[in-house]
Amino acid sequence: MPPGVPPAPVPQHAPPHHAHAQPPHQGAPQHAHHAPVPPTPDTTGHVQLPPGAPVPVPAPSPAAEAPDPAATTLAVLLIGPAGAGKTSVAKYWADHRRVPTAHISLDDVREWVRSGFADPQSGWNDSSEAQYRLARRTCGFAARNFLANGISCILDDAVFPDRPVVGLGGWKRHVGPGLLPVVLLPGLEIVLERNAERSGNRRLSDEEVARIHGRMAGWYGSGLPIIDNSQLDVPTTARVLDDVLARSIASPPQW
Repeated sequence: MPPGVPPAPVPQHAPPHHAHAQPPHQGAPQHAHHAPVPPTPDTTGHVQLPPGAPVPVPAPSPAAEAPDPAATTLAVLLIGPAGAGKTSVAKYWADHRRVPTAHISLDDVREWVRSGFADPQSGWNDSSEAQYRLARRTCGFAARNFLANGISCILDDAVFPDRPVVGLGGWKRHVGPGLLPVVLLPGLEIVLERNAERSGNRRLSDEEVARIHGRMAGWYGSGLPIIDNSQLDVPTTARVLDDVLARSIASPPQW
């Protein structure tokens, strides 16, 4: 090129000589022979849960075999006065079984109500009874749903033998005839000592504890199994509970 003559301008549409051509597959529509990637399946909500139904009476084992309550799906109602150790025994029993087991405390469910909680310590009235019945029905729904899905339940409640309106009939109606009631009834001095260690809504006056304990004595002669755990620690009481339940499975109590 002669000196002083500028190079010819490069057309604006022409790519630089060092630019590489774009591979034909980049940015091009996907060819029909390439299968689309399936979306990730939704992994929740696919487990079908059987609906809860009334719990039937457990079938007794053959006469040659002793029933093993630790390996059987059961519905248990642990009854007793304040300070009897119901919650501690129920939790321990549920924790140490060989099959899945849930613990449902009626007092815990009652206290789901925060504003407007009708505390029976302030007097038993229509509001406290309505909240008690609502809590018991909620416990029954939960127990039936757990049991329908292979999870045992132990419920605890201070059921009075002299109150048919707020008594075992409601539990049988909400859970089913297969519910196995067991009464935990230590001596008065024991429940007084245990009650003194409680706090909040769970702690009662000594007079109220003595009154409740006296009413619980009505379970004697009722036909329900009774465990006096005055001298028993929690693990021992849980083992005794298993023995009682084995007898109840073999010969369900009439209630």
